[in-house]
Amino acid sequence: MQQQLPSVYQQLGGEDGISRLVDLFYDIVEQDPAAAALHVLHLDGHGVAHSRVEQTRFLMGFFGGPRLYVEFHGHSDVRAVHAHVPVTAETRDIWIRSMDKAFDQAGLPPEVKKRAMKALTTAAHLVHDVNPLGIAHERP
Repeated sequence: MQQQLPSVYQQLGGEDGISRLVDLFYDIVEQDPAAAALHVLHLDGHGVAHSRVEQTRFLMGFFGGPRLYVEFHGHSDVRAVHAHVPVTAETRDIWIRSMDKAFDQAGLPPEVKKRAMKALTTAAHLVHDVNPLGIAHERP
């Protein structure tokens, strides 16, 4: 019988580990000049403090833990969550690079980072360039 891997939620250290990862991520977004375009998107929305809370809730469920985001918002559709945000290829890639840096700073095992980043990268590509009407935000 094949043994089941622990969830990414468990591998990241549960709620505390995900909260730490999200804090590292948003510290990068706020402080790294290379993430300035992503920071502006968050300032145009509900702000970074709000995003820290909501992303922690979202990632807990996304990675196999408690589905707090669903409890608060009724769904966890990543495309719907970001439908109002003009996510370009540039900001998507900044998001991916910033999260990659956060994983490095968290000092997580490479196999955990690889597993989590694969799922996050897939989600980031789903979010890119979508709004409620499915109209592209990016200009040619």
